Amino acid sequence: MAKIIPFKAVRPTRDKVGLVASRSYQSYTQDELQARLDYKPYSFLHIVNPGYRYHKNISGKERYALVKNRYLEFKEDGIFIKDKTPNFYIYKIVNRVGNIFSGIIAAASSEDYKQDIIKKHEDTIEYRENLFKDYLKTVGFNAEPVLLTYPDNKIIANIISETQKKRAEFEFTTHFRDTHYLWLVNDASSIRQIEKEFEGMNSIYIADGHHRSASSYLLSEQLKSKNDSHTGDEPYNFFMSYLIPESELKINEFNRLVKDLNGLSKHSFLIKLDAIFRIENRGSELYEPTRKHHFSMYLDGEFYSLYLRKHNYSLDNPSALDTQILYKTVLEPILGISDLRNDTRIYYSHGKNDLVTIKSKIDNGEYAVGFGLVPITIEEIKAIANAGLTMPPKSTFIEPKLRSGVTIYEF
Repeated sequence: MAKIIPFKAVRPTRDKVGLVASRSYQSYTQDELQARLDYKPYSFLHIVNPGYRYHKNISGKERYALVKNRYLEFKEDGIFIKDKTPNFYIYKIVNRVGNIFSGIIAAASSEDYKQDIIKKHEDTIEYRENLFKDYLKTVGFNAEPVLLTYPDNKIIANIISETQKKRAEFEFTTHFRDTHYLWLVNDASSIRQIEKEFEGMNSIYIADGHHRSASSYLLSEQLKSKNDSHTGDEPYNFFMSYLIPESELKINEFNRLVKDLNGLSKHSFLIKLDAIFRIENRGSELYEPTRKHHFSMYLDGEFYSLYLRKHNYSLDNPSALDTQILYKTVLEPILGISDLRNDTRIYYSHGKNDLVTIKSKIDNGEYAVGFGLVPITIEEIKAIANAGLTMPPKSTFIEPKLRSGVTIYEF
């Protein structure tokens, strides 16, 4: 029984939303970030990079306080305005290759996260959880929604469809030629119907934003313990989310590149692989795997197909993901990579960049070998989450990727 509620968003004015919205600041190169800070005074990047004003990098609690100051300045200058009534927000993205994502921006319950109604499929790192919790406590807002997914629902789909027949409150196109739209849902009947439909769902799933969800939960527990009048309805009990039906989620694979063969010759490496896979040399033409438990490999100017010898690996459990199979059969025992998060010998290239990236990085000598995988499915993600298991790092690259600063949730 998921609890999803409307909220009063803080939003940019219609004329400035395209100037304010930004990608997550970690996704920019240093040169890109500098250019946007130099030439885009309304960008949300100025809020999350407050040291720009002082020409220095600022971190820790000092940065958190300055982020809050920059945010308050945007509100004082009328760049951000808070809605007077709680709304659900219908958000639509049409990307340059024609994929369409339509969902609802709402407040999701931290208690649902605690009770495993909001289900997880990735491990989180305690240090990062607490770091972001302290950040949230200081700044007092969410600026980028957690991406949640739910089973397709005809009633919610109809509300979304009918709402989108009206003129959008926001419409802007990014440098990547993705067009973003936002509509308000503020009539009591539609709001109650959306709440009711989510109340009928036993589970919804985190698609992207595990650390943000965990940090919001930790903060809610901390503030709850300090509030003698706690009711459960306070804004800190919720976090901003973008809820999208499972059928509209786009899941890309993360391919793997490794810097060296762990001291092995090409011949010795192929011999070791032969014990685990049926191997075929596919020549220099790009080769992509098309089925589960099949992999492509690029090595020394040639592509290979790797077909798992199933008698060597148990596939009768939810954790039999291709990312885990590759780790347990090749990356760890043969190439000596045990720490997938921190080993600098491994690099991840998401499927959106395809096998051309693998080929070019190996041909120019940056890496020795690359592996292509097929994308993990939503059914596999749900099976992992339902079993209380977690996936290896960088198992999925999930779209849509949302912009920061379009809707802001204050607590």
